[in-house]
Amino acid sequence: MAKKPEAAEVPKPRRKSSFAVGDKVVHPHHGAAIIIKKVKQKIAGENREYFQLEIATDQLTVYVPVENIEDTIRPVISKTQARKVFATLKDEPQEAGSNWSRWYKILNEKMTSGDIFQVAEVVRDLTVAQQLKGISPALKRMLSRARTTLVSEMQFALDVNEEEATKKLDRALPKPEDLDE
Repeated sequence: MAKKPEAAEVPKPRRKSSFAVGDKVVHPHHGAAIIIKKVKQKIAGENREYFQLEIATDQLTVYVPVENIEDTIRPVISKTQARKVFATLKDEPQEAGSNWSRWYKILNEKMTSGDIFQVAEVVRDLTVAQQLKGISPALKRMLSRARTTLVSEMQFALDVNEEEATKKLDRALPKPEDLDE
């Protein structure tokens, strides 16, 4: 009986990235960014290519391996999608109910999803909760982070500065007087 030949390690074909230097993108944990350059780094004895991202809201630089870029970042939303984000802010807010720890976990999952609509839900829900009954320091930090993430992407999507994006966000959020009904 002939022995089967062992499968040789076949290198994965390199797929062409749909991202390029100069693109405006969104990192799920850091928000909107610009791809500044492509660099080669030797890490653990292996040469790899990375995209260098400059995060819009912080003095932060993030390196993402080119081979994982499609799984890590996404393009900035369009103006049409931005209008839908503002519509999400006007939707009925979800309340914490009696289980705050469960609500915190859900909000945290939304924050790390990379989905701008889920981040908008976090901003809406925490803003309303803060206006109605106040929120904990941890939730205030989450709200601040969510607002920063949302504003940074709206800046790029609508091609406006941070101040204008913040004004548009504030105008779209429910007002305290609208919540007392």
